[in-house]
Amino acid sequence: MSIDRILKVSFPGALVFGNGVLKQLAEDVVAQGYKAVVIMTIKPLLGSLADLMVALERNNIALLIDTSIEQEPSFSDVKQVLEQLSTFPADAVIGIGGGSVLDVAKVVAAQLDNTQSLEDIVGNGMLKGRNKALICVPTTSGTGSEMSPNAILVDDDNQKKGIISPFLVPDKVYIDPLLTIGVPPTVTAATGLDALTHCLEAYTNKFSQPFIDMYAFEGMRLIAANLEEAVHNGANASARYNVAMGSMLGGCCLGPVNTAAVHALSYPLGSMFHLAHGLSNALLLPYVMEYNYVASPKKYAEVAIALGCDRLTTDEETARAGIAKIRTLISACGIPARLRDVEIPREAIPQMAEDAMKITRLLVNNPREITLHDAISIFNAAY
Repeated sequence: MSIDRILKVSFPGALVFGNGVLKQLAEDVVAQGYKAVVIMTIKPLLGSLADLMVALERNNIALLIDTSIEQEPSFSDVKQVLEQLSTFPADAVIGIGGGSVLDVAKVVAAQLDNTQSLEDIVGNGMLKGRNKALICVPTTSGTGSEMSPNAILVDDDNQKKGIISPFLVPDKVYIDPLLTIGVPPTVTAATGLDALTHCLEAYTNKFSQPFIDMYAFEGMRLIAANLEEAVHNGANASARYNVAMGSMLGGCCLGPVNTAAVHALSYPLGSMFHLAHGLSNALLLPYVMEYNYVASPKKYAEVAIALGCDRLTTDEETARAGIAKIRTLISACGIPARLRDVEIPREAIPQMAEDAMKITRLLVNNPREITLHDAISIFNAAY
């Protein structure tokens, strides 16, 4: 725990969580008096959102629907959306989808009527304001974007860049676990393990805080206990509810504490090989845990307890049991265990390690320092 770092918490202005809460969204948007609304989503969700759109249009709210974000978003994707919206008098932006859609919705809401360029706002605290209302509705249980001040975009050099600002935190969030019931098993697994990683990396973070530890511990517990069932029986509303809650709690960790080496090392897998973010994290999680636990055995033992392990004789033994539990969970969810299983060539490891070392904003949080040599070693262990 860090006692010399100030805890800053920027949570959404309002949170509505529960089965069926999507129905409340139209009523609340109408009550706000918005005249023109942008809805950013994906084509497969349009059928589920038909009632929402009809209700808004019935109340004379002009709609612009954007379904252009289909993978991890880039600077050019955002610029294209902003160009499309240049003549639309939006009062609010509503993002309904996975992390990629929500990240873009957050940036778009901030950039409409903003004199700063997209490049100007990259980094921590560079964004100076947001003039449009922002509502986020996640349809996967994983990224936690709806709760965080972060948005991740791929720049023109194919590097992932973070935009971090309290102005990216939504005004209102609706989390409806029923929206996740149709999510395929592979996506459920990858996004769920991403959410688990958010909690785990926040809990073991060099700058961990007791206030955030509460969210992180309970998030790990809920996801570890329910993810396998959600993957293999997606219609289980109880499992979906608990994983969605765990994902939300993981999102609460992202602003005040954030992630560490798992995420830093996973970024090149996405930028170089276009692997899904959650899958990239899952591939590296047990190997980074193996590297880290010796630097913080007590915290990693507590992680193991959250994952459902029994406390053993020493913290080190308990921590290792937690790592074994993570491996078992990854396997049970059908996620590949090694980089070679997803056809990443071994000769790419040096470049991946070099790219990962550029993510200093996350590496600084890791409980054990990671050098370029260490990064190469972790990638080789994961191969």
